[in-house]
Amino acid sequence: MSETSLQLRGLNQFYGGSHILWDVDMTVPKGAITCLMGRNGMGKTTLLKCVMGLLPASGAIHFGDADITRMAADRRAAMGIGYVPQGREIFPQLTVAENLQLGVNVRRDRSADALERIFALFPVLKSMLKRRGGDLSGGQQQQLAIGRALVFEPSLLILDEPCEGIQPNIVAEIGDTLIKLNREEGLSVLLVEQKLPFARRVADAFRILEKGRLVAEGGIDGLTDDIVRKHLSV
Repeated sequence: MSETSLQLRGLNQFYGGSHILWDVDMTVPKGAITCLMGRNGMGKTTLLKCVMGLLPASGAIHFGDADITRMAADRRAAMGIGYVPQGREIFPQLTVAENLQLGVNVRRDRSADALERIFALFPVLKSMLKRRGGDLSGGQQQQLAIGRALVFEPSLLILDEPCEGIQPNIVAEIGDTLIKLNREEGLSVLLVEQKLPFARRVADAFRILEKGRLVAEGGIDGLTDDIVRKHLSV
């Protein structure tokens, strides 16, 4: 079994006439929380969408021992990759229960038993089952989006800026949940995050993109002030 949850080799991506990702070689260790960082517009969201099969890319993408480079997006999800995009993308007109049911429908067994695990992680969702997603606060919507992704029990969870626009107490709760899932269940996590305190508290490793190129990586303890000034300071 591969010790790498996700491996990118020579990943290139073009949007129109622009070259967005340049020969990216990157690994996401199995059983770790890896934070993908970089200033705005450096290709982080593009990279996640390439991993999920939502954007075309050249190069190679391996998930565990499987080559998923040319695999359709729904098959990647079925293999165990959960994805929470930037902006959450819940269905605002559907209730919390209906949003979660969409996750249940992805499961092969269509079992709603998995919802009890989600309610244990995010108790607020159980008390709001009949409320429309669009009526929730930003933090509650993010918990719903993460819960929906976790319903089908992925082995790798990918999150794009999960703390963006969310009140500090829910940011802390989301961090606690990711750490719990990682340490108790071995969930691998790849997240894009701009908030340094959150990244340093939650992540085991970091990767930094600059103008579509991987320019720095290492254990989170190696994210020095010099690296932050060089690659992350605005």
